[in-house]
Amino acid sequence: MDRLWMFVSLVSLLVLVPALGWAHAYLVKSIPARRAILFKAPVRIQLWFNERLESRFSTLSVTDSSGKRVDLDNPKVAAEDPKQLSVEVKSLPAGVYVIRFRVLSVDGHVVEDQFPFTIRESR
Repeated sequence: MDRLWMFVSLVSLLVLVPALGWAHAYLVKSIPARRAILFKAPVRIQLWFNERLESRFSTLSVTDSSGKRVDLDNPKVAAEDPKQLSVEVKSLPAGVYVIRFRVLSVDGHVVEDQFPFTIRESR
């Protein structure tokens, strides 16, 4: 009986641990995309995740190449789509910008990341 209990416990752990490892929110889509090169500046940065986000604990910012913040500091999780986080940006000239986010998904995991995009002068 003890061996059966140990076997069942081990199998349960092997089945559950990988599932818990994938429980973090991850970025599914963004506008602009990672490393995008744009010829027109966006007015809003939008990120979509695979899980619902906790709005009070999710942040999103955009900085220019000197580290100066260029968003309007109004990140929000969309009420109609709790997997979407967005922030409005100022009028952006040509240059390289970095999108930084820190989100807390409803499963309790925090995920942080950043990625660049570039605005080129239109011809």
